[in-house]
Order: sequence, then structure tokens, then C-alpha cells
Amino acid sequence: MAEAVTPLAEAIRALSVQPGETQDGSLSGSNLPFPTGRIYGGQIMAQSIMAAAQSVPEDRTPNSVHGYYIRTGLLDQDVRFDVTNLRDGRSYSTRMVDASQPERPILKTMVSFQVSGQDGMEYADPMSADLPAPESLKSAKDLMMPFADKSPFAAYYAKQSPFDIRHITPTIMLGPDNQARAKDSGRQLVWMRADGQATMSQTLQRAMMALGCDQIMMEPALRRTGLSIATPGISYASIDHSMWWYKDVDVCSWMLFEQDTTVAAHGRALCTARVYDQEGDLLAAMTQEAMIRIPQA
Repeated sequence: MAEAVTPLAEAIRALSVQPGETQDGSLSGSNLPFPTGRIYGGQIMAQSIMAAAQSVPEDRTPNSVHGYYIRTGLLDQDVRFDVTNLRDGRSYSTRMVDASQPERPILKTMVSFQVSGQDGMEYADPMSADLPAPESLKSAKDLMMPFADKSPFAAYYAKQSPFDIRHITPTIMLGPDNQARAKDSGRQLVWMRADGQATMSQTLQRAMMALGCDQIMMEPALRRTGLSIATPGISYASIDHSMWWYKDVDVCSWMLFEQDTTVAAHGRALCTARVYDQEGDLLAAMTQEAMIRIPQA
């Protein structure tokens, strides 16, 4: 009997974009399942990083990515990635990536790469202290499993997500955080790691972080406004997403996401995060602007 493919192995396979069939230099990527019925934004962002990396010298790793979502993607069609070489400098390389399906632009991304190990100034705000260990918290997989037969979202987090997600602040997967709403606060603390072990290049590790963080990036806005993933009739989508890396990443080890949201208007909310390893070293920082809508009464 063939061994079952794990969600982590499936994610790594999807991120391994390959030359397309048109012989014009484009690359092609397949899709991961997602309960919305459309392509998951973190997948396209991660694939764009991997596509850009194929034209960059091996001594350079992604140091930042800025993506703008244009349209939703269709799950039943592979995604085409066209990479433009904007510049190769002495220590930085810049690429532009257009992700699309036939007559359907999906994402435009700028990816910057830096020579690894360069010296320079270094500082970061410290990680929050006296936090519970991730092993002491309940996994989203366990929380959502009792509802997997009733909700596509619950089934996804219980069975298909390649990440182990453990909330320190109360999860909003099952309902709103009324205490956070009363305090007008979107502050959120979450442990996350890949659900399993795998050998990955540093570029793939950073792409996997992009894949994973999109699963929780807009939660601070939902938390602050008294909404949840389960709010009836809610719809949401990433509008743009930016990430900056400051240390090498090991996505198979626990990472702490310290998140917040400071502004929302016109149906858009800006969410931020700093990501630390368990030793308290800052790994990355990120922002996301999300569109969130609920039906009017």
C-alpha cells in the first residue's frame, strides 16, 4: 500500500514550480486545496518567491517580498509565473513576478534577494516574556476536528493544513473574542510550525513561512471587531502583503507570531506581525491589508 502524502509534503510539491509547456521561459505551479473554492493567496505568494529564485545567484536568499492581489485564482487551473529580471547588483537582486491564469491576472509581486551573511547594524524589539510553551496549548487541528464534518474550514484546518497552529490569545476560529472587542484590541499571539519534518533550502523555508502566515494574518482585524472565521456571511481576502526576513528560518521549529492591527477603514484593515524563534530572535516582520465584509442587516 502506498504511503499517504502528508499536507506538508503536498505543500512542498506545490511550491516546486516547474517550466511551463509554452517554451517561453514561464514557470507553472499547481494548486493546494482551500475551502473557499479559490486559490489560497499564501500559496501564490510562496510560489512567486520560488519562481523568482530560479533566476537568482545561489548565494542570495529572499530578503523581502511585496505582492498585490489583482483577482482570485481558479483551483482547477495551474498558475503561470512570468519572471522579469529588474536588476542584479553587487549584493542585491530584484525580480518582478506576474502570476496569472488564462486572461486572469492574479498577483503581481516584487521579490528582493540579498547576499547571505552580510554584516551591518542589528536591533529588534524583544519578544513578549512569560509565554506558555506551544506544547502546553491545544492545536487548531484538535480544536477543529469535532467540526470537520460540518464545516469546510474546520475540515481544512483539521486535516489539510500543512501547519500546526496554536493560539495563546483565544482562538477566533470557533467564535469571536468578545474581550478583545471590548478592549478595542487586535493583539494576538500565536505559535506556528510546519506539521512534520522536511529538509528544505533557506529559500524554500522562507516561501513556506509566506504560505503559513497568510492563514492567520487577518485574524487581528477580526478579533478587534468582534468577528470570527465562523461569522455568518463573512467574506475576506488579501489585498496586498509584504514580508521582510532578518534571520534564517526553520519552519519546522516553533515560531511566535506577535500580531496587531492599528487601523481599518473603507472595508480594509491593516494587520502587522513580528515573528520570533523560541530563543527570542526576530526572524521576520510582515504587513497585510485585508478586505473584510459582512452582510448588512
